[in-house]
Amino acid sequence: MTTTTPPVTLDDIRDAAARLKGVAHHTPVLRSRTLDALVGAEVFLKCENFQRVGAFKFRGAYNAASRLTPDQLARGIATYSSGNHAQAVALAARELGTTAVIVMPHDAPASKRDATAGYGAEIVTYDRYTGDRVAIAEALAAERGLAVIPPYEHPHVIAGQGTAALELLEEVGELDALMTPVGGGGLIAGSATAAKGQYANLRMIGVEPEAGDDTKRSLEAGRRIEIPVPHTIADGQALHTPGELTFSVNRLLVDAIELVSDDEIREAMRFAFERLKIVVEPSGATPLAALLAGRMGSLPRRVGVIISGGNVDAERFARLCGGTD
Repeated sequence: MTTTTPPVTLDDIRDAAARLKGVAHHTPVLRSRTLDALVGAEVFLKCENFQRVGAFKFRGAYNAASRLTPDQLARGIATYSSGNHAQAVALAARELGTTAVIVMPHDAPASKRDATAGYGAEIVTYDRYTGDRVAIAEALAAERGLAVIPPYEHPHVIAGQGTAALELLEEVGELDALMTPVGGGGLIAGSATAAKGQYANLRMIGVEPEAGDDTKRSLEAGRRIEIPVPHTIADGQALHTPGELTFSVNRLLVDAIELVSDDEIREAMRFAFERLKIVVEPSGATPLAALLAGRMGSLPRRVGVIISGGNVDAERFARLCGGTD
């Protein structure tokens, strides 16, 4: 899918930021002299692990949900997600006085499933390797009259996600490059729109796990490529193809996709914990992993990184950092 009119603009992201003011957290930007010395650049870490629900996903979910009509809110919301978007929609629904039904894979991390239920959502499980989560959610929505807010295939969701990059640039000024994790593509699409809408020469870099390189393959082919559902510790990036809407943005605005191994992700999680004193989930650690592993070669002077989330329970975190998961 290609578009002549972009589905999301910088003005849309600024509008989303105004809507989120006082609702979403303005997350901190961390610096580390040790990290700068290791990678040879000034690195600015936008820590969305401190966002509500522990991930950037609340931005897009609330921006989209808050735009539903009173009648839609009265009937409720449906979505599908392995965890962070699930929690985000559940919390957004609670904030707006409505209900949510979430389709989640049965092997989703227990901490994410429990948090989603804790926000009051109804959970419907499926097998991510054999089931079609979109079809399940759409069938439930049709049966119950629910409004579907997908994890990334929605302009209001993409605009909401772009507010993280907007905040980062407002705080630190012009960057030479901006890095984000890539799953379905909503975060990088919103980030690229926010960043390149202000600094056209900024280099936009996405990072995927080696086993889940669907966006890299798709950008190289110039069309969406499907791969088998990947097995990776980065569960938030275990997707088989990029979103259609997000790909229409990313094929125009994303400059490169780098890949990292699960072992490199583990090392980045350990580094973040030991040297930065923060907990980062595997999917959120992929850009940091790419930096530490030297995947980009020589870096420009000022590099922004969006740490997308920190939702990993203590037991799994210990196993991952110890190399046993």
